[in-house]
Parts: sequence; structure tokens; C-alpha cells
Amino acid sequence: MGADFSALFFGQEGFNACSNGSNVSLQAKPNLGDLPEDCVALILGYFDPPGICKLASMNRAFRGASWADFVWESKLPSNYELLLRKVFDDVPENLGKRQIYERLCRANSFDGGTKRVWLHKRTGGVCLSIASKGLAITGIDDRRYWNHIPTEESRFCTVAYLQQIWWFEVDGEVDFPLPTGSYSVFFKLQLGRASKRFGRRICNSEHVHGWDIKPVQFQLWTSDGQYAASKCFLKETGKWNYYHVGTFVVDSSNASTKIKFSMTQIDCTHTKGGLCLDSVVIYPNEFRERLTHF
Repeated sequence: MGADFSALFFGQEGFNACSNGSNVSLQAKPNLGDLPEDCVALILGYFDPPGICKLASMNRAFRGASWADFVWESKLPSNYELLLRKVFDDVPENLGKRQIYERLCRANSFDGGTKRVWLHKRTGGVCLSIASKGLAITGIDDRRYWNHIPTEESRFCTVAYLQQIWWFEVDGEVDFPLPTGSYSVFFKLQLGRASKRFGRRICNSEHVHGWDIKPVQFQLWTSDGQYAASKCFLKETGKWNYYHVGTFVVDSSNASTKIKFSMTQIDCTHTKGGLCLDSVVIYPNEFRERLTHF
């Protein structure tokens, strides 16, 4: 029995040689590099995109399998072809699915650079951002009230800064072919104006006032009749926060959804100021708890 067991693993020749004390090299055992690429591709399909890219560095078989179209087709949004037509003027026809995924994961600008869209690298969820310059802001052209200031803290490299105003109103909209799912809308805001001094970040809160007297009202509407609203006092100074407007649901990936949103504080019994407005963001609802929000 012991001889049969040893022969099973070493082969009869190897077993005889070992029995005779001969010094021979055993045949190499199979390893992951010997797997067919088709089999490896089936395995990779169970991993998320960062996991696939990490495994692709293991050996040639995994690297080749990581380019298989059917692996990446399941990671792309169901309406990715609509997204490509919306965001890109011209897309080469010979792009593989992995290349398409990589392109969509970049922060791609559209609508004159005032909006950006990208895929979340791990989940493939569609994320949108609308710059302050893409919003309708009451009094934005009057430098007594508002200014656009450059900053490294915004993906758009500029934010709208409010010094002081009586009637505060910001409106915006976006029309985009979102995949089916639930989404949340946020305003990205900061009380105070940040800058750097001797390499350190500092925040000037000199003009911050009026936000603790009455709450700000947030609202959203969708083209299929959904509505959400919330109210919140703006309190924390010197830090970017995401203020939750509401949630909406997309039932069809085959058409664009128009989302309108607003932020208002129109009680004219007092002024308010010292606010930085960076953007409005729309994320899949699963990311809601990951954001610092109010």
C-alpha cells in the first residue's frame, strides 16, 4: 500500500530511483501559469476590477485573460454604449471592453467642462459632478456678493465664494442616461475660505455668518415626477461637507433622466455669507453613508 501511494505522486520511475538511492529530479508540479486562459478568465470574472488588475500581474496566463471582453462586459454599466455617446464625440470601434472601462473610470468632462462623469473603479457605479460654474446662482455676476476663486481642493480647480447676500438661491439641472438604480444628490460646501500659508492649510472664517439663524432648504425633482426635500443648518467651519438633498430612483437605462435641484435661504430678515460652493454630486445610493454629510 505504501509503495502504491508513493508511486502515485512520484511516478514509477521516480519511486524506483528513490528506492535505489538515485539522485534524480522530480517532474515539475503544475502551477497557475499552466491554466488555459479561458479558464483563468472565468475565474477573474468573480473578482472586482481592482482585483482583476492585481491578479493580471501574476503571470502571462492571467495577464492575457484579464483582457477578455466577457470579463469586463459584466463590470460595465448595462447602458455603457449610451454613456459613451453622451460623453465622447468619437470612440474608436476597435476598443476592447477593458479599454472602455478604463476610459469611463476617468473624470470625463462634458457640457463645456462644467460637468464630469466617471465610474467608481471597484463597483462600476456611475458618478456625476456639476461645477459651480454650471449652476444658476443668484447674484453671481455681482462681485459685491460672489467671486470665483481658484483652488486645488476642487476637481474643477475653482469654487464660487459668497461674501454676503440677502437672497441666497442656487439652481441646477443635468440630463443624463443613468443606469437603473437608486441615487443620492449632495451639495459640496464649506464655510470659510481656505488658503495656504507657509505650506499649511488655513481657513478664513471672517465672512461666515447667518447660516445658524434659519436652515437652508434643499430640493430635487426628476423628469418622471419624483420629488425630495430636506432642511439643514450650516454649522461646521473650515471643512468640506456633503449636504444631502435627497434620493431618486432610475427604472430604465434606455433613456436620459433629467434631475433638477436647488439650495435656498431666502429669508431676507438677515444676510448670510462666507460660503464656498464647490459642486453638486450625484452618487449611487450605496455610497451615501461613506460621505461626510448632513
